Amino acid sequence: MTQSHLKLIKFTKKGIYCIPGKFYLDPWLPVDYAIISHGHADHARWGMKHYLCHTDSVPILKHRIGADISIEHMGYDVAKMVNGVQVSFYPAGHVIGSAQIRLEYKGFVVVFTGDYKVKNDHLTVPYEPVKCHEFITESTFGLPIYNWLPEEELQQQMHDWVALNKSHNRTSVFLGYSLGKAQRIMKLMEGVNEMYVHSAIHNLNNAIESSGIVLPKTQLLNYDFKKEDLQNKIVIMPPALLGSKLLKKLPNAATAICSGWMQIRGNRRWKAVDAGFAVSDHADWNGLLSAVKATGAEKVYVTHGSQSTFSKYLNEIGIPSAEVKTEYGSDEDDKELVTEKTTTA
Repeated sequence: MTQSHLKLIKFTKKGIYCIPGKFYLDPWLPVDYAIISHGHADHARWGMKHYLCHTDSVPILKHRIGADISIEHMGYDVAKMVNGVQVSFYPAGHVIGSAQIRLEYKGFVVVFTGDYKVKNDHLTVPYEPVKCHEFITESTFGLPIYNWLPEEELQQQMHDWVALNKSHNRTSVFLGYSLGKAQRIMKLMEGVNEMYVHSAIHNLNNAIESSGIVLPKTQLLNYDFKKEDLQNKIVIMPPALLGSKLLKKLPNAATAICSGWMQIRGNRRWKAVDAGFAVSDHADWNGLLSAVKATGAEKVYVTHGSQSTFSKYLNEIGIPSAEVKTEYGSDEDDKELVTEKTTTA
């Protein structure tokens, strides 16, 4: 099929717009009808008159945007007609509730991924390839240098680091974004030792669990904690708290940044932390390539990240591709999650 994407979608200053459906996909400016791929702040923004998202994202959006927002939801592989366009969600594997958004109109199919990860982290619903004519993909880690370790090897590295810290009577502090990364760290560390989480993570965990999802057991990090209670334990907090008074109060803390950027050796000394682990909620280079090829798409649109490099490579291997400018990029704005009391505690 050689239909033009302009018959179904167009890229506008407000976001990706479905022309016949009269709705937007993850818009960054206020619109009447927004279909949301997941709950990160760069994809799910305040100000939309109406939201549609996956069922597991509802409590996340209400927690982060507002309890009184107008919102509807549906599960994976369930079709809904919106102004003649068939809309359905498929697992993106990025964070809990994340979904690829499939649009079908008069037999023409476009898939928008939002953000995605193809490797199973044993927490989110695993990524599922979806056949389409046009595919809109992220490229956060769209460079060949990014190649994630198997989950078991990554987990063992982190376990060994915690064991080393414990042998030196140190508290292991993992720094990761409150939505997605924190829960991923919790899963990787499950059963190793008691885990304490910052209130931003604790509150989001409660929202997630309200929809019936079971997360690893953690305890709230109270501001009046006793140092002896945290000695040798595991603490998880947002990266914005690196250098905070709260972190400095922790007993003999060893800190580790958890981010895909830690794949690059130089980044492991970022802000003088003790360790860095390449824990990512995004697809690596090979993951991006495998995802694109599995769709069988005739045209690929590459959004945020290393879009120039990735799009150029796709064209070189015979997959027509173009770059698309969006306002996606930062998974989460910790400033909106960390209270003034926390940063000064």
